Amino acid sequence: MKSLRHGEFFGQTNETLNFDGVTITDTEYTHSFVDWHYHENPYLTFLLQGNMTEGNKKEIYDCSAGTLLYHHWEDAHYNIKPDVFTRGFHIEITEDWFERFHVPKTQVEGSFTIKNPAIKLLMHQIFKETKLNDDFPDLSVHQLLLNLFDQLSNQKSDTKKKPAWVKQLDEILHEHFTEKLNLVELSQTLNIHPAHLSRDFQKYFQCNLGEYLRKLKVERSLQLLNEFESLSEVALECGFSDQSHFIRCFKANIGVTPWKYRNILK
Repeated sequence: MKSLRHGEFFGQTNETLNFDGVTITDTEYTHSFVDWHYHENPYLTFLLQGNMTEGNKKEIYDCSAGTLLYHHWEDAHYNIKPDVFTRGFHIEITEDWFERFHVPKTQVEGSFTIKNPAIKLLMHQIFKETKLNDDFPDLSVHQLLLNLFDQLSNQKSDTKKKPAWVKQLDEILHEHFTEKLNLVELSQTLNIHPAHLSRDFQKYFQCNLGEYLRKLKVERSLQLLNEFESLSEVALECGFSDQSHFIRCFKANIGVTPWKYRNILK
């Protein structure tokens, strides 16, 4: 089984950045099939464009633009790519980085897909920071990456403690976030009191219900910026009331306007 060394990925890497134990690559995937392999360092894969299938010893993921995957040390996997342009953004982290920033190496383990919109928006922010040609992007990258690992750790540690309705609610919100949702109807579906839902939502999602829905909408919009020319169309497709509301929410979560982010993606 092939082992990939630090900074090595299958495909054509168009840009590589190194920040004190962090290697960031922007790679076009050119192989229709990549056999079982593993990487010597843990890394995050963020699919910017296209789609692919990835399989490991436990699961198979159908990945489209916007998919975020975490791979731990030497976790074997394979990839299948259809005949479409596919581009990935990778953040590879060395053991030195974990030691320097006092992040336990066992804080996050295994290989899995990340669906939490707050964590995925952090990846978009890291991508943005690496494309703005700032003289000191490493400061922002390290800060955002530490925040990301903190949220990942909290998410993994809380999984067994969460009541069943939390997972059920998250699935409902991911599926219906573009619709007008009602607190009472959600509570009836989950068979819990509205006050209970309202009180405990912050505890399990680290924000209020409205903020979580806006994050889901912004995350969806990031996948559509290259598909729709009009921002009004993107706003409508994602469930925003109008273009102005969309732009405000987008900038609040990403730090730049949708127009600027669209240019960064090119």
